[in-house]
Formats: sequence, C-alpha cells, structure tokens
Amino acid sequence: MKWVVVALAVTGVALIGGPYLFIALFLGSAPAKLHLPNVATAAADPVAPGPISGTWAVSTGSQAGYRVHEYLFGQSHTAVGRTSQVSGEMVISGSEVTAASFSVDMSSVKSDQAARDAQFRGYIMETYKYPHATFVLAQPVSIGALPPVGQIVSLPASGELTMRGVTRTVNFTLKAERLQSGIDVDVAIPITFSLWKIPSPNFAVARVGSSGTLEVLLHFVRADSKGRPLVPVKTVPTTTVFVPGTF
Repeated sequence: MKWVVVALAVTGVALIGGPYLFIALFLGSAPAKLHLPNVATAAADPVAPGPISGTWAVSTGSQAGYRVHEYLFGQSHTAVGRTSQVSGEMVISGSEVTAASFSVDMSSVKSDQAARDAQFRGYIMETYKYPHATFVLAQPVSIGALPPVGQIVSLPASGELTMRGVTRTVNFTLKAERLQSGIDVDVAIPITFSLWKIPSPNFAVARVGSSGTLEVLLHFVRADSKGRPLVPVKTVPTTTVFVPGTF
C-alpha cells in the first residue's frame, strides 16, 4: 500500500508539473522580437555617400519570419521561425518611398524543430506549390524631413501581401532608422490565418490561435541600376536560437 501511495503521488506530480518542467527545460524563452539596431552601433558604421534618393537593395542582416502564440500541453508558449533568405528593393525620390517590393523564400524558414519545419513547409504553407511570399508597396510612403543618423521614425504604409497563393491588402506602421551605411526597416504585421487560407496546425497536445505575427527586419544599402548592393555592410545582429513547439 505504501508503494501504491508513492506511485500515485509521483504520477500526480508528473501530470501537474510535467508540462511546466518540459517547457522550462526543453522550450525555454522565445527569441526576442526583431528590432532596429542600437543607435551607438549605427553611428559606428562607415558613411554612405550621397543623398537618400535612389534605389536601395535588401542586403545582409535582413530577416523575416513568424511569431505564433500556442498552448502546448495546456501551457502558454510562443513559437518562432525565421529566415535570412529575403530579397527586394525600394526606390526613394526626394522625401517619398515611391516603390518597393520584396520576396521571402518560405521553404528556408526554420526553427530548431525539424518536425515543426516539415509541417510548416508541407501542410501549413505548401511551399512546394507556393515557394515565396511577396510584398508590393501599394502607394508612396512620405518620409517628411530627412531624419539624422540613428533617429527612428514611424510611418504608415500599405501594400499587397501574397502568401500561399492568396493576395491581401495590409496596412501597418513601419519603423525606419537611417544608418550611416544604409537604412533599416522593422515591421510587424498581424496575420489572420484564414484570410490567406493558412490551415491551423492544431493537434492533440497543442492548440494554436487563429492569428500570428509576420516579423520583418530589412537592411538596405545603395544599389546599382540592376538592384545590386554597391557597398559592403555590417551585419545586423540576429537571433539564432528558436523556440520548439508545434508550428
């Protein structure tokens, strides 16, 4: 009887405390949100010649990915996946961004969970059919007065976001920072899965809500007439540890 009582007690602790212990030991904390570089770091970069008007290309240090809230074994958890396979450019004329378009290689989005990544590439995003997500600016973005190096400005923007073969208009606020070596742009766009026909990856031990966040950090440098970077750039620090989960 004594051993039966002990066994029942251990089982109870495992059932109640197991999920907490699992998340604490194996999942840990979610990576920090993508953000613009520190002003001190920005000021240390070499000076880029000329005014900001012209074509700017997406360069090293750019990232895109998802951040999704989920309940794993009944416990709150955040799942994150990212890629550096981002391309595109923007055109600035005077005090306006007159055009911009970007593409993300969705098959390269990774977390530290191979099973989650396989589900993302297959059932969820069908990257074998829709390998890229794209964004095209819908209307010019007014910059206003040229900000000094290291100053962050917030600007409203609108564009056409295509994922999984579905195109939707998105309106959001971007944060931009002028560096001496280029321009950085940080964007977080709320995504309702059903609007892009993205199936919810729920199963027995995990539940994911109906929405998530598309996170994008773009590092721009001057480009030639073919959209190729003209100057070397300092890589923006990136997060390389991802949170395991089901998405």
